[in-house]
Amino acid sequence: MSADTPGNGQTPVLELKDLSKSFGGLHAVRGVTFRIMPGDRKAIIGPNGAGKTTLFNLITGIFPASSGQVLLFGKDVTGWQSHRRTALGMARTFQITSLFPRLTVLDNVLLAIKGLRSSKFVMWRFLSSYRDVYDKAHQLLEQAAFTDRANTEVRYLSHGEQRQLEIVLGLASDPKILLLDEPAAGLSSGESVEMTEFLMRLDPKLAILLIEHDMDVVFDLAHTISVLHFGEVLETGKPEQIKNSQKVQEIYLGTG
Repeated sequence: MSADTPGNGQTPVLELKDLSKSFGGLHAVRGVTFRIMPGDRKAIIGPNGAGKTTLFNLITGIFPASSGQVLLFGKDVTGWQSHRRTALGMARTFQITSLFPRLTVLDNVLLAIKGLRSSKFVMWRFLSSYRDVYDKAHQLLEQAAFTDRANTEVRYLSHGEQRQLEIVLGLASDPKILLLDEPAAGLSSGESVEMTEFLMRLDPKLAILLIEHDMDVVFDLAHTISVLHFGEVLETGKPEQIKNSQKVQEIYLGTG
């Protein structure tokens, strides 16, 4: 199912309608329209300054839109703050890691889960008494094949493993759509391959929207790709179509 064509009666997980953002006289995002259905894997590519991160900030509620709409599961969330969108089923990772390096992998996951719940840790209770939180944490680590590193301090993980762990933390809120901001940034070629394999193991019903400069990751993972250029969608298509597009090669890949 293409992320930009109507589904068979399904409600899109995410839909953008003519979404735009201006900063004074700078038009950072211009009339972006697309939809993502459950299980879709969509990538946004484009040169630096194309508006990719601004678009993510509009989708997640960090920036207010100048015009247009953001719909999440059919609800107009254009004016909603980020935490309300998270509660509805959206999660995002960032380019910069935000882990606790001297805590274990398990502790980082436990904190991510507890941070999303109304109840908080009580100092005089043993952590082991939060059985439901522990069960959830171990489930996430098992799904991500991280169980063998549960008791390892995060600072001893490779950079690639830390990037993967950030995605595990993003899954703590049980999202229906996951926004990934350059998950392969700073990774070696081998780590990028591991990241792609890691992402492919995620729940096939989970929709993924990613910004990424590593074209190997994009072409292996994405079902559809949109090319952003000066804030506008230049072209959208399947990986093979984008790879062979003369227009994309000239403007984005610099082969014109």
